[in-house]
Amino acid sequence: MLDPAVVLFANDAFYLAFNARDFEAMDNLWARETPAVCVHPGWNPLLDRDEIMESWRAIFSNGDSQPGIRFHGGTVVQQGGNYSVIGYEELSGAWLVVTNCFAVEDGAPRMFHHQASHCAEPPQLGPEAPASVQ
Repeated sequence: MLDPAVVLFANDAFYLAFNARDFEAMDNLWARETPAVCVHPGWNPLLDRDEIMESWRAIFSNGDSQPGIRFHGGTVVQQGGNYSVIGYEELSGAWLVVTNCFAVEDGAPRMFHHQASHCAEPPQLGPEAPASVQ
């Protein structure tokens, strides 16, 4: 069992890799043994790790045209041996609700699911909403 703070750290590393457009860091975050799924907003589901990594490569190749993402309000939910982080992404004034799921591989959390979808209303968050653990 992982300390939820470790899972939140892995979640933060995901957004750092995204905002830095660091493909190697992104690749290191994704699970290699656990089947992976990724649903980017407006995309069809990606169900293969190689496909998922190619999607990140394509997104990162857009350079500075791709805006940064701010993550807000992470809540960790443990589900058996896996962990989900539920929160919100702020992207160019739009709000997305997001689920990032992590499995434990070699003692560390590795992402195996990322899904971000538009939400009808922005969340009611304070200026710096703390992460929470359930």
